[in-house]
Amino acid sequence: RPPAALAVIRLSGPAAFAAVRTLAGRLPSPRRLSLCRLTDPASGTLLDEALVAIFPGPASASGEDLAEFHLHGGPAVIAGVLAALTGQPGIRLAEPGEYTRRAFANGRMDLAQVEGLADLVAAETASQRDQALALAGGALGRLADHWRDRCLTVLAEAEAGLDFAEDEADVAARLDEAARHQLLAMADALGQLIADSARAARIRDGLSIAVTGPPNVGKSSLVNALAMRDAAIVTPIAGTTRDAIEVPVDLGGVAAVLIDTAGLRDTSDPIEAEGIARARRRAASADLVISVTSADAPDWAPPPADGPPHLLLLNKADLALPPLPPGALAISATAGTGLPALRAWLTNWAQTTTRPGEPALLAHARHRAAFADAETALREAAHAPEPVLRAE
Repeated sequence: RPPAALAVIRLSGPAAFAAVRTLAGRLPSPRRLSLCRLTDPASGTLLDEALVAIFPGPASASGEDLAEFHLHGGPAVIAGVLAALTGQPGIRLAEPGEYTRRAFANGRMDLAQVEGLADLVAAETASQRDQALALAGGALGRLADHWRDRCLTVLAEAEAGLDFAEDEADVAARLDEAARHQLLAMADALGQLIADSARAARIRDGLSIAVTGPPNVGKSSLVNALAMRDAAIVTPIAGTTRDAIEVPVDLGGVAAVLIDTAGLRDTSDPIEAEGIARARRRAASADLVISVTSADAPDWAPPPADGPPHLLLLNKADLALPPLPPGALAISATAGTGLPALRAWLTNWAQTTTRPGEPALLAHARHRAAFADAETALREAAHAPEPVLRAE
């Protein structure tokens, strides 16, 4: 935001170069930053001494003639140049996302790259950035092209089998059987890709970690300590937290959301009861549940066998340290004891769950649905009763 060292104003479309010539007095060489004096055509006032670059279409970011003004970032400079530009015929301010829409319409980007660019703008962690860069760089489009080439190869063999059907029945039968096996193998590989899409969605949307336990065991203090800010209200009064509080955290480059939930207990308060019901639902759908108990009254309730992974956590370990069950950790959220070990455990769990170094591209529901349709079509082709139906 201005004021800043630099401000870049970008123009795209058939009037872009005419506007550059009007303000700069000349048209610079393509794809070279040129120092130009920008003047207001209406008054002749000097607006700025700036670097200007032009990019003739279709080899530009938008697929159209494109120009950039690299200005000094003062509010008056920006306002003056914008006013002079929008005063030219055929020039208006762009709508949100219009450059990307034009790049898509002009074939410079496919739809998956557009979605990857949106993910890149929204990325908050290293793993989200890496995944978005792969998508914006066309990795999913290249993968789809690879599968399409394989389908065309199988189709060519199936068509050849139909051509041989009358004269070389044994050749046609072998080609048909080979096509069936290849289709099943491709469908299995697509199925594995789709099964891995949950990991891609976790990287993009973030892991969810529900913090549960009885009232007054320090759940809110734990969330504040891990987030390193006072996100949740902490009081000695039982039942302070009524509704779920979501706090984003970065676990070694992996995005996660800590969910501070209402204390689990029997209550006649209908508001607290609704909060407890919500807490149980959030815990059931979380990627990890941290079950917190207190050292002054430890209650090691066994986690459900069919639920998400659980971490048993003993809080207030500075008061007492009873024997811990296998795999449990002990901390003091207020004193800081054990918090580095807990952060290290959570970071390792997040890295193991998302495997951010491995490519995971099917992060969007649209992508998963398209690849699932392809898997279904390939399996139906493999099980088609007639070679003609299989090729079709």
